[in-house]
Amino acid sequence: MPIIKLNKSIIPSCDVSDLTKLKNLVKETCSVSGIGAYKIGLELCIPYGICQVTDLIRKQTDLPIIYDHQKAATDIPELGEKFAKAVKGADAVILFPFTGPETEIAWIKACKKEKLGAIVGGEMTHKGFLESEGGFISEKEALKIYGIAAQEKINDFVVPGNKPEKIKMYKAFLEAHGIKPIFYFPGLIAQGGDITESAKAAGERWHAIVGRALYNAKDINKAAKGLVRNLNS
Repeated sequence: MPIIKLNKSIIPSCDVSDLTKLKNLVKETCSVSGIGAYKIGLELCIPYGICQVTDLIRKQTDLPIIYDHQKAATDIPELGEKFAKAVKGADAVILFPFTGPETEIAWIKACKKEKLGAIVGGEMTHKGFLESEGGFISEKEALKIYGIAAQEKINDFVVPGNKPEKIKMYKAFLEAHGIKPIFYFPGLIAQGGDITESAKAAGERWHAIVGRALYNAKDINKAAKGLVRNLNS
């Protein structure tokens, strides 16, 4: 079963500072057709705990909740099972397994065991990430991360939304591995990414993760409706 029922959607990234702001963000967006899930992370889950955050969201909507540990699967393989048990309340998690294939495989299997959807990323959006830009991770290693995930029958992948040419490359790479990928892309709007260009590169199944353009909007509901209009344009 796919994590998100829609083929295309907008995922609000709930990077707000308190539960009141979270409640308002969910209230203003959950009834908008085209909102597919909610992504939660450190800003709320560290001070309030994942259970309190997910409970608040579930009181308003049954849309899936994706937990972004920023960055999960970047530790020893054995912690995968503890992590998967600790994040109950979420429907899926985002993994960025930068510490090698043993960790990647172990954490994916741990998520599957706990019936958690696993969304795997290998390249991030910011400048200076790839070795070619002065960073630590080469494009070869990023491809290896996606390739191992494909071997483990993962269909859901995080790709950089502000780099449509890379989305196109990863799509071709994964399809060559027998996978019909579902892409999740951050890096839109505030980080320079364009939904239309990223969507063209991603194909039929994708979900755009949008943070500041939603929760900083004067009218969040209006901003959400504006974003979902781009889904089929």
